[in-house]
Amino acid sequence: MNNHTIELFLLKCAVIESGLRESLKEHNPSAKRRGSAFIDERMEPFIRQFELANRNNAAKMSMYYEVFYMLENDIRKFIIDTMEAAHGHGWWNTQVPQSVRDEVKKNRDREDQNAWTMRSEALIDYSTFGQLGDIIRANWVDFAGMLRSEGSVSRVLTGLNMLRGTIAHCGVLADDEVDRLQMSIRDWFRVLEGPKA
Repeated sequence: MNNHTIELFLLKCAVIESGLRESLKEHNPSAKRRGSAFIDERMEPFIRQFELANRNNAAKMSMYYEVFYMLENDIRKFIIDTMEAAHGHGWWNTQVPQSVRDEVKKNRDREDQNAWTMRSEALIDYSTFGQLGDIIRANWVDFAGMLRSEGSVSRVLTGLNMLRGTIAHCGVLADDEVDRLQMSIRDWFRVLEGPKA
């Protein structure tokens, strides 16, 4: 075997290996995330046991979860910053509707009674989109100059809450719901542009 034959053999092997890696990625969607240590090595043996369709759907839905994570936490921070600026650090106890405080307390107590690690010290982190909307509406005077209108806030948060159910409860968004999600996020940023003159 001469050097030219060996080089050709190695080149063919490299091409075949590259094709195999791409093919494996299609059949193992979690591999796309592993480059950034997304999946803990201890979980890998379990993940491989799930059906391919579930792994593909999980990979597809993970990006929508990420968007919702950022959006929901950004809205919470916006509320916290606005309310602290207007009412100080004790705003939760003085400005949040009692019904929201009661529900949030139930959510937090349920987590605490199960002896789980508490997800947060901030009570607002136990609230839903609907409750975030209730906080904004109850304190509209503090948000009016920053957000387009009370009605637009309600409409956008209601729509996001509907979409959140599918994402948070391991459903799969249909293509038209993906379009609706993109539009709802655009709508939220339009609401943040403030009132129209």
